[in-house]
Amino acid sequence: MSFEIHVSGHVASVVEATLPGLVSDLIASGITAGDADLWGPDAEAEAARRLGWVQAVSVSRPLVAEIASLRERLHADGVSRVVLAGMGGSSLAPEVITATAGVPLVIVDSTAPAQVLAAIDGEPGLGLERTVLVVSSKSGSTAETDAVLRAFEAAWRDLGIDPAERIVVVTDPGSALDAAASRAGYRVFHGDPTVGGRYSALTAFGIVPAGLAGADIAELLDEAEATLLEVAIDDANNPALVLAAAIAGGDPRRDKLGLVSDGTHILGLPDWIEQLVAESTGKDGTGILPVVLLPVSPETDTPQTDVQIVRFVDDAVRFQIIERYPDEVLISGSLGAQFVVWEYATAIAGRMLGINPFDQPDVDAAKTAARGLLEARPEPSAPAFVQDGIAVRVSDPALATGGTIEAVFDALWRNVADTGYVAVQAYVDRLAMPQLAGLRELIAADCGRPTTFGWGPRFLHSTGQYHKGGPRNGVFLQILQSGDVDLEIPGRPFTFGQLIAAQAAGDAAALTALGRPVVTLTLSDPQADVLALFEAAQ
Repeated sequence: MSFEIHVSGHVASVVEATLPGLVSDLIASGITAGDADLWGPDAEAEAARRLGWVQAVSVSRPLVAEIASLRERLHADGVSRVVLAGMGGSSLAPEVITATAGVPLVIVDSTAPAQVLAAIDGEPGLGLERTVLVVSSKSGSTAETDAVLRAFEAAWRDLGIDPAERIVVVTDPGSALDAAASRAGYRVFHGDPTVGGRYSALTAFGIVPAGLAGADIAELLDEAEATLLEVAIDDANNPALVLAAAIAGGDPRRDKLGLVSDGTHILGLPDWIEQLVAESTGKDGTGILPVVLLPVSPETDTPQTDVQIVRFVDDAVRFQIIERYPDEVLISGSLGAQFVVWEYATAIAGRMLGINPFDQPDVDAAKTAARGLLEARPEPSAPAFVQDGIAVRVSDPALATGGTIEAVFDALWRNVADTGYVAVQAYVDRLAMPQLAGLRELIAADCGRPTTFGWGPRFLHSTGQYHKGGPRNGVFLQILQSGDVDLEIPGRPFTFGQLIAAQAAGDAAALTALGRPVVTLTLSDPQADVLALFEAAQ
């Protein structure tokens, strides 16, 4: 089998109780047949135009030869470095495909100026002269992707290189980007407009950048195809039904989903699952919150009643550890199989939760606020206090009464409900500060509650929907950086630095308007200040 799932303990009981209803309701075959009424009348119109992912393997097959041909032509011209500008589903699927295949792909899913500059500059021997940029956006209006495209176009023109020779566009037919790309003479691959971004792993959005980078996308599609029959049948052995029952069943339901990679050959899969599940289910005051964990994390050391752990392993390991992790879900399988099963399971989980898994009604709140800030350009509010060069701003003055970062952390943790969570959001250059992700472990241990970590603004296109549309039990810690590095966005009246600052402030405003506590820390000397943050969180 291309996908295996094992459950035990409490979760086995939940699955056993839940599966008969899922089988008798003919959900699996209904999804395969494109039944749009599975999610209720309110979701029917949206679902009717969002089930194309079920046919993604057959639709994508003809693209394999086209992608291979383009890659050969680029290599013949000395172009071998592939950069991808995309957000959310447009970047996370290619990232896991290429990482697992062991081929290089530079991802630009940030508006941090230094990170964009690094992508433009490249490295010795693999600079802009040898670079192709894949611009990936379903709507064609993604602000981050548009800004990166403009910066690369200007950089190539400065070198006397025609951007039309170096830019490949993946977008839906008829989008604004589609029209602009055609006018500019860029190579365009069309996505399937009946597939939402987070379900697009096996469409052009996943396979074009991954294939140009050198991943074997034909094999990926073969892996996915081998699983399609398993997920299409209404049977208790259907892995998608079992998985949906495990993550969305039970009363009370465990609404946090701990995702652990433990010896699997697949790299980065939890990050892709995080955006798929959070954006699909986090709405109408409910949802499933994915939490990406290390093999040993505070959430696994001290199991919590509202956290269901899913552990990804390889076959050779699984048979040795299955009895060591009772009450967990153990999963192994090929990457193509994982994509298919998780997409089906997430859609099924949406039905179980009584929500529409294909819309994202709360994503625009932060975007609207950010646009308003970019237009008005207000002076930033004065910080509550500054400690060791770190400026502290709070949504509620009561959070800052202690006068130290340590006290602010303690006050923020006290606002976490017994069923709540902490979200750490880092609007920084992650290439320069990868160690910042380690703050998640310290905070989870300190606050005693599940803690997520997201790189901004990337997470706005994934967990950002859950933060605003899901249960109102989260508290939020933003981490920003100030600095001398900035980069103009050609044709725009603002810079990358101003854009990322507005995105952070816009999201904070949207969260505050919903009554969520927000603390914003701005680092003036990031390398030194990260150490101070680690000390404060212990």
